[in-house]
Amino acid sequence: MLKFGVFSVFFILTAQVAVSQDTQSLGLPALSSSLNDNGEMQYSLSLQVLALMTAITLIPSLILGMSSFTRIIIVLSILRQALGTQQTPPNQVLIAIALFLSFYIMEPTLSVIYEVALDPYLKENIGANQAILNAREVIYGFLISNTRPETITMFAELRGIEQFESSDDVPLSILMPSFITSELKTAFQIGFLLFLPFLVIDMVIASVLMSLGMMMLSPMLISLPFKLLLFVLVDGWGMTIGSLAATFQV
Repeated sequence: MLKFGVFSVFFILTAQVAVSQDTQSLGLPALSSSLNDNGEMQYSLSLQVLALMTAITLIPSLILGMSSFTRIIIVLSILRQALGTQQTPPNQVLIAIALFLSFYIMEPTLSVIYEVALDPYLKENIGANQAILNAREVIYGFLISNTRPETITMFAELRGIEQFESSDDVPLSILMPSFITSELKTAFQIGFLLFLPFLVIDMVIASVLMSLGMMMLSPMLISLPFKLLLFVLVDGWGMTIGSLAATFQV
């Protein structure tokens, strides 16, 4: 999970760190930046700590909005509703499954960020600004490859932009809402397909009970064991999680 924090720190710094060619000062000795001998911007320790703490507070939002977490948790919630098991698995378990599966899916992307941004920066081979740009390019590639083109077009038209010459020209202000909207659409499509077989079982059980005149007996009570049996026999958890992981392009 450390790589999630690394990824979040690098990305939030793109909104907080300004690239400048002149010596800058924020008016306080503890919050200052200056050029070093190599011509690279150097920030005071207090400023770095401030940026780090800000990034940590935004890690949950970044995980929700810029990773595979949203699609996974929605599909798992719909699956639980289709099974009719109420609060089983509980919310904590679903969130844990979504987090670990998100880490599995995002691991190649986070590894590239470590190789091209964090590791060279820690070895002082590149400056902070270059490390941030390298990390931004990697996460940008993940977002653009998992976002529907029509969703990007919709948000671009709302902004008054007709078209982009290439995917690299899409700004983050359009790409981020496009990605989360695309994830919602994909999650509900997968959830619909998961819901269908369980809906058929519910309809069959309800029809049988009505034909037998058992109007007072809840169909959900009778169909639940059959849905659980079907789910176990086809290795439902393995198929669902495996299919979810396969839907992402990393």
